[in-house]
Parts: sequence; structure tokens; C-alpha cells
Amino acid sequence: MSDMNGQRQNWGRRALKRLRANGWLLASAALAVIAAFAFANLSPFIAPLAIIALVVAVAALPRQTELAATESAISSQAGFLPQLSAENLAAAVTDPLIVFDHTATVVHANAAAVSIFGGIAAGMSLPLKFRAPEMQALIDGILAGGASSQAIDYLDKLPVERVYRVTASAIGHGTGLYVLVFKDQSEARRIDRMRADFIANASHEMRTPLASISGFIETLRGPARNDPAAREQFLQIMQNQAGRMARLIDDLLSLSRLEMKPFLRSGARVDLRNVIENVIDSLAPLAKDSGLAIERNFADGALEVPGDRDELYQVFENLLENACKYGQSGERVIVSIAPGNKGPEPGIDVTIRDFGPGIAEEHIPRVTERFYRVDVETSRSQKGTGLGLSIVKHILTRHNGRLSIESELGKGAAFTVHLPTN
Repeated sequence: MSDMNGQRQNWGRRALKRLRANGWLLASAALAVIAAFAFANLSPFIAPLAIIALVVAVAALPRQTELAATESAISSQAGFLPQLSAENLAAAVTDPLIVFDHTATVVHANAAAVSIFGGIAAGMSLPLKFRAPEMQALIDGILAGGASSQAIDYLDKLPVERVYRVTASAIGHGTGLYVLVFKDQSEARRIDRMRADFIANASHEMRTPLASISGFIETLRGPARNDPAAREQFLQIMQNQAGRMARLIDDLLSLSRLEMKPFLRSGARVDLRNVIENVIDSLAPLAKDSGLAIERNFADGALEVPGDRDELYQVFENLLENACKYGQSGERVIVSIAPGNKGPEPGIDVTIRDFGPGIAEEHIPRVTERFYRVDVETSRSQKGTGLGLSIVKHILTRHNGRLSIESELGKGAAFTVHLPTN
């Protein structure tokens, strides 16, 4: 019952407010009706026109009420905005932000600044916290009033090296307050370095065979012009170098395609037993030439995973080909497929183990980097491009898988592919 009384009171208050907001409109309509009936004897059309005017005025009431409510809401919001504290506004900024005064004393630091830089509190001297010369120059410059906004690049080396684009700006006019905003540029700089390194490495890899081909062409046009034996030898070398460039371009295109579509379309399932059997069959001639025997150790039952068959074929082809090329001294390679037991989710592990010279421990974390080679001369003699394991890593990332490497010098290496079954 009390709820009904409250609703009636609220309705009454809203009605009274509407009447006050639109009183002028009702008053005008009432005067028009009175005037119409007062002068009705002058024309028979005045009374109907007055009634129509009254109906229009009443119909306009909801619209006027709506406009008044909107204006009231805007006014209330505009009145609330100045009440927002500087701390609330700073907390809404995800980048580190520090407010300081004309004496370079910290007034406020948001949570991001405290988390990243630590030990920042109101009353602290900003120049004592950031001692780098570029930061000192930035603070002095903004306090001197030379420009309303200045920016520098700042390198913070602890706890990890990060690069920030720091912008200093004055807050308002004559407030005596200033703000530093730190925009993290570390990832963009890392990508720029990777791109520069990639271009430099790719150019170097292409330049070597091109220089060789160019030199042999000059020789064939000059001293070896009439030497059939030399000509045949040089042409064979040129063909080998051209093949090396073709393999490099193919691997670069594979990497480019993988990076352009980092996520795998789900749906298809791949029989790993069938894929690896096909890989072993295709590389049997290489294993025979290398004096190696490929041994199988496959688990029983279904060995299926979701993924792209062609890409997984490329993974195991790369790994088995490397085992045949670099594990020749071991005389055998073992290919194993077993249920995975090293992760929280069910999966399948495929291990390709050789018994060659192995890989030194310091090289293992870097062997999946582009163009990284443990032994440059051996890799080039085996027609390697330095991109195979990088391609393997990209494909496994697309399949939510991973690659682990175990090796000991003189005892060979084991490359294990971990793939989820769901």
C-alpha cells in the first residue's frame, strides 16, 4: 500500500513539474479559447479554430516535457564534470601518468606509474626519481615555459629494458601544474629491429649466391669461354646456387603466408600416423644416401589431432630432413609417436631423435630464430636456408602446439612436437 502511495506521489510531482514547464503553453491556449468564444459572433469559424489550437497545444506537451528532461540531464552532467577529481581522471588513463607542480614535486601518480616505476609518492622530487639527462632536460624545458607540450624518448633499463615516449604538458593556464605521460614503445621498437635484422639477413643470404653466379658468368665469358670441362663445372655450380636462392625464396614466402594468417581454421582432423609414414617414405632416398636407417616407434590406437595436413606434413618433413642431414654420424634416426603426458590437456607427442654430434646448450634457445645457424658452413653445405625451424615454430603456434628440444654434445638431439588432441 505504501508503494502505491509512493508511486502516486511521484506521478503527482512529475505532473506538477510538467505543468510548470509548460504553463506558458497552456495559458496561451486557454486565452485563445476565451478569446474565440468572446468573438464567436463575428465568425462561425473562430470556435472550431480555437478548439484545434487547444488540441495541438496538449499534443505538444509530451515533446516539450521530453526536451525539458533532456536539457535537465545535460545540465546535471555538465555540473558533475567539474566535480571529478584529478585522481579519478588520472586513474582512467592506462599509461603511466605523473602530475607535478612548478617545483618539479610529484603531486599525484596513477596506479600504472606506481606499478611500473615504483616508489613514487606525493611530495617526491621528480628529478631525483628520473635521473636520466633527457628526462632532466624535459622537466626543465616544460617548467621554463618554452612550449605547452614537449616529448622525448626515454630508456628505462630496470627491471627490464623498455623504451617510452614521454610527453610533458602544462595543465590548463596558470594552474602551476604539469603532467608526464609515458607511452610504451618497446614492442614497436622490437618489431622494427626484427624487420631490420630480417632484411639484413635475407639480403646477405641472397647476395652470396648472386655473387657466385655473377663471378662464374664473367669466367665463362672470359678465360673459360673455350673450355668445355670448366664450363660444365661452372654451370653445375651456378645451378646449385640458383636452387639455393629458389629454396630461400620459397621459405620466405612460407613464413609470410603463416604470419598473414596466424590463426588456424578449425574443423579438420589429421591422422598423424599417416602423415609421418608419408614423410618417411618421401625422405627414404635422402636417408639411404646419408647412410641412415629410420626406425619407427608408434603407439597403438587413434593418433588424430585437429589441424592442417599440409602444414603438419611440412613440420615433420623439416625435422626429419634435418635429422638425416645433421645426424649422419649416428647411423639411425628414431621417429616416435606417443600420447602426451607433459601438459594439462590431452595431446600427442611426436619425437624425432638422431644420434649425431648434437647441439651445444647455449644454441638451443635460438635455433628457431630466422637465419640462425649452429654451424654456418655445415648448414650451407647441406643446402639449408636457416628458416626451417622458424617455419616449424610458426606452424605449431597456429596449431596451439609447441616444440621442445633436448640435446647433448656427442649424443645427438631430440626434437619433440607437442600437439593437442582437442
